[in-house]
Amino acid sequence: MRDKLLGAAAARPLLVVAALTVVLLLIVLSGATRNLPLDLLIRSYSAPEEGPQNCSLASPIEPAKDKLLGGLLSPAFDEPSSPIEPAKDKLLGGLLSPAFDEPSCLSRYQSAQFWKSSNHTPSPYLLQKLRSYEALHQRCGPHTDLYNKSIDQLRSNRSTGPLECNYVVWLQSGGLGNRLMSLISTFLYAILNNRVLLLSVPDDLHDMFCEPFPGTSWALPSDFPIKKFETRDFYGGSPQSYGNLLKNKMLSNGMDATHASLPAYLYLHLTHDADDSDKMFYCEDAQPLFQSFPWLFLRSNQYFAPSLFLVSQYNDELQKLFPEKEAVFHHLGRYLLHPTNSVWGYVTRYYEAYLANAKERVGIQVRNFPNAPVKFELMLDQVINCTLKEKILPDIKVEVPANLTTSGVKPKAVLVTSLQTGYFEKLRNMYYEHSSTTGDAIGVYQPSHEELQRTENQNHNTKALAEMYLLSFSDVLVTTAFSTFGYVAQGLGGLRPWMVLRPDNQNSPCRRALSMEPCFHFAPAYDCKAGRNIDKGTVVPHVKHCEDLDFRWGLKLFD
Repeated sequence: MRDKLLGAAAARPLLVVAALTVVLLLIVLSGATRNLPLDLLIRSYSAPEEGPQNCSLASPIEPAKDKLLGGLLSPAFDEPSSPIEPAKDKLLGGLLSPAFDEPSCLSRYQSAQFWKSSNHTPSPYLLQKLRSYEALHQRCGPHTDLYNKSIDQLRSNRSTGPLECNYVVWLQSGGLGNRLMSLISTFLYAILNNRVLLLSVPDDLHDMFCEPFPGTSWALPSDFPIKKFETRDFYGGSPQSYGNLLKNKMLSNGMDATHASLPAYLYLHLTHDADDSDKMFYCEDAQPLFQSFPWLFLRSNQYFAPSLFLVSQYNDELQKLFPEKEAVFHHLGRYLLHPTNSVWGYVTRYYEAYLANAKERVGIQVRNFPNAPVKFELMLDQVINCTLKEKILPDIKVEVPANLTTSGVKPKAVLVTSLQTGYFEKLRNMYYEHSSTTGDAIGVYQPSHEELQRTENQNHNTKALAEMYLLSFSDVLVTTAFSTFGYVAQGLGGLRPWMVLRPDNQNSPCRRALSMEPCFHFAPAYDCKAGRNIDKGTVVPHVKHCEDLDFRWGLKLFD
């Protein structure tokens, strides 16, 4: 009995120590799970445009937790190593010049952190060509000596042949998507012809894009001799248009322009409604004639790059620039289009608030065209049927009570962009009112709903550009056939989207794009050598008809 009492007495200190250990452990764990102070939470999430550090994809900062629990655990054990994602190349494989001040245009070097890693590497020749172009633009940009010399020629009202610096001036047409289609095409034309690209920037595009070329500007200066471009002189039927001058036999393709009396500039009308004479621009024998004009003014709302691949004199150069044909817009768009900090703030704030923590991001872009409308219910069915059939989104459990989603799994984020709210509301309610068959939580978001397209409103265009970029950050993209808005997103993101088709006589609600390139909607069918219309989609292997169009004159680049 005495031995038992002694044993019990000896055990009491051990019980006291164990009890104290448990109390201490509870205190530590309690302190570790308290809410963060409000001021720390506020400081941990600030507006992205305040500085480069604020566009990080990281979650809000939390205080470091004591992994040894106040010394209760031994540090002698090895921790399992977690994989660290390598930093993405902010220069995009050398596509971007490092010569810029990063804070002045945050999007230029930060976009790479948001896009999926690209499998499309720019060719060494393209990188060399871009650096050469940047040097040319610095020599010939606004208010340089060589630019001033070219301005003197323009004021003389006659062309004296090519100068050391020759220009193509881009003029806007259509909505933002169409404008960006034509801008990229015009830049490609500029680098193929050693011309300097300048922009007549409309009021509704001011402060939307950063300067893309170091040490110079791409905007026409305010003292440019021609003040107004939204006049008859710079639209179809203009007396100064190439097409009109051809019809009036004042110019002809293949003419010897050495001693000819030529106007000071040539206007190129390449919009969707260009007539047959205007479309002679795409003829091979027209290209030497254009070299006689130091100033070309080009208006288009089309992605006309595919037709440049049908001009044989450009073949060798284009092959070296773009051995991968479907990456033309992908590379040139990422090189040229950088939202200003004010626009980038829209993008990053929305991304961090709604999309950053998702395990997968699905972009859905819905466009209903006023000149070919589709009833809302029919278009909604196409979108839902597409996403379910192609397993982009999970189906729902309709006849059973809503179950809890699988705990501990990050949600799937669905970003809807549309002028209307109906598509967003239907998708949101679908996954709010019913559980998914996979147990995934589905969050549905829509940044804006303008109801009508307001192309000439800067705030409208700012939101449109921000949403194009947000869509380009998707893992999977669903777009509307024929929509240039969707083309911009897929090109920037390097994505081959699922294209929702019109419900008219379609066996499938959508079709997977075989190329991430945009479509040249209204490409010319006329063959200049044959003197008749031909099927341009069968001339070369890499230029074919677009998958999202029923008519046969749309052209697109493929590999």
